[in-house]
Amino acid sequence: MFSYRPESRLPTPEEALPGRPAPEFALPERHTVLGNPLAGPYPEGLAVADFGLGCFWGAERIFWQVPGVWTTLVGYQGGHTPHPTYEEVCSGRTGHTEAVRVVFDPSAVAYESLLRLFWESHDPTQGFRQGNDVGTQYRSAIHTHSPAQQRAAESSRDAFQQVLTRAGHGAVTTEILPAEGRPFYPAEPYHQQYLDKNPGGYCGIGGTGLSCPIGVATAD
Repeated sequence: MFSYRPESRLPTPEEALPGRPAPEFALPERHTVLGNPLAGPYPEGLAVADFGLGCFWGAERIFWQVPGVWTTLVGYQGGHTPHPTYEEVCSGRTGHTEAVRVVFDPSAVAYESLLRLFWESHDPTQGFRQGNDVGTQYRSAIHTHSPAQQRAAESSRDAFQQVLTRAGHGAVTTEILPAEGRPFYPAEPYHQQYLDKNPGGYCGIGGTGLSCPIGVATAD
């Protein structure tokens, strides 16, 4: 039904697949590792962060191990097709990237700490790929939920770019955009906590081996 040849550009809204008005599945109730609900509304005092850093299986595992993270779930974000399927996203015709939603307690873990983990856990200079995973759905992205998050994300990008440049790496390609107007569509149940259910599963996420020199003050 779909071509899986990696796309070299994002589709326009007119080119994107039409999608559907609602998902075709029910999201699992609870996180298989953390035990907390996947879907909101979330308890008062928690904050939300959205990151795209390649294959969302490995991205989710990176963040659920962080103390202060309350729940995580994977999905599709930053595109045009409402409630896309995994197959549609892989076709390159939805505009989405694979993303992980991180729900965290900002009194226990700062947003800047999550940003540092984001930068250090993948190579943000690769454009529409991450390692051997190639396609627009693997692009690096941060979708922010407040002006403070936007400022922190941009500041951390600038700081990490300096480190990358000194080490001979290229320019950061990460898109940093407000989450408003860019809905997060949860992925199918079998993708949620995939590497907990399948510990030997493949994931192509890799870092640059460089440390991101950003602060840890709470930004929310």
